Amino acid sequence: MLKSDYLQSVYAQVTTRDPDQREFHQAVLEVLESLDQIIERRPEYQQKGIVETFVEPERVISFRVPWVDDQGKVQVNRGYRVQFSSAIGPYKGGLRFHPTVNLSILKFLGFEQILKNSLTGLPMGGAKGGSDFNPKGKSDNEVMRFCQSFMTELSRHIGQFVDVPAGDIGVGAREIGFLFGQYRHVRGTYAAGVLTGKGLSFGGSLVRTEATGYGLCYLTQEMLKTMRNDSFEGKTVVISGSGNVAIFATEKATQLGGKVVALSDSNGFIHDPEGIKLEIVKDIKLGHRGRIKEYADRVPGSTYTEGFRGIWNIPCDIALPCATQNEIDGEIAKVIVRNGAMAVAEGANMPCRPEAIQAFQSGGILFAPAKAANAGGVATSGLEMSQNSMRYAWSFEEVDRRLRGIMVNLFHNIYDTAEEFGKPGDLVVGANVAGFLKVADAMLTQGLI
Repeated sequence: MLKSDYLQSVYAQVTTRDPDQREFHQAVLEVLESLDQIIERRPEYQQKGIVETFVEPERVISFRVPWVDDQGKVQVNRGYRVQFSSAIGPYKGGLRFHPTVNLSILKFLGFEQILKNSLTGLPMGGAKGGSDFNPKGKSDNEVMRFCQSFMTELSRHIGQFVDVPAGDIGVGAREIGFLFGQYRHVRGTYAAGVLTGKGLSFGGSLVRTEATGYGLCYLTQEMLKTMRNDSFEGKTVVISGSGNVAIFATEKATQLGGKVVALSDSNGFIHDPEGIKLEIVKDIKLGHRGRIKEYADRVPGSTYTEGFRGIWNIPCDIALPCATQNEIDGEIAKVIVRNGAMAVAEGANMPCRPEAIQAFQSGGILFAPAKAANAGGVATSGLEMSQNSMRYAWSFEEVDRRLRGIMVNLFHNIYDTAEEFGKPGDLVVGANVAGFLKVADAMLTQGLI
């Protein structure tokens, strides 16, 4: 509930201008609800219109993407890039290829990206982009032709000092390779820093594939240590999803002493009470892009159940939602609370609805929001940009060490900020306020109004 008349007017303007963008409204409201005390302490933000400026993208680019399928038929998709904020660095954020992509989702993701990038401590602004193209079921040649058409248009709007895209849902190493090759061809230059998530042979960084999942667990471990004097050791963990984030969160949680017992995909979930055999999941999901139900056929004692949301009926100590936005509503959250969970940390972008977050917090569960908990991916993208600028490559151990340091520092930043603003233990407020303050002060200093 917004208390400030000023923030109420900002939110009303957002919903009036774009009444159909529900995901974006949800993201904006969640942040504005944390800013009441800031507006009281810093009246210049209202005087200079900082919040109104903050919630409006600097630039929204929309374009058609024609490509030829394997039958020789021309297909046309929509492409987008939402360049939200460059106050503290070049625009930075992923590209998503998925049928559900629209401006509301990309604006929500770009808006969250501003704060997430701010929290890493690295000089990166916020952006997001993508297309309603679905790479599933497409041949490599079809994906290549689509990526080449997409990048032909996008290339005029990006650059290593302007806007640096990366991967997201539907955009993995294959797609990044095709996109980078087309950028190099169209622009006639080898600017390795224009994309992150690249292959190791042409400027990519070690740990980038693992980064979001590893970072999620590093922050969760620090949260448990600081706020409960506890750790992953001996804990039962449920992780939704089975993509890169979920796979490498499983890997790191296991290394830290936890036992991951469930994973899911868009069709259903697997439950292995003895602990997920990660090498089998990697073979299914990374080896031949199969469905998670194959696991139950290969591992005796495990089960597969249709309906991915049912995964949250499995009791656990630590819940790591790593699938998609809004997968946990208030009713599911109450089940997680009743089953005795002690911590929830978001590995996906906004997987918990507002009523779910409220249920966790009122139920005494530690809760880490996505803009903090899943910042490891973009943090390592920032480290990839640094290596590209130096024309140098760090070892796996060096990148991992830097990633862990970023996530530990990030946690203490949001934890301390929550205490400073009278909300001890509320990491949602801490993340929103800490991320916003850095960007808002940069906007004031630069006259970006």
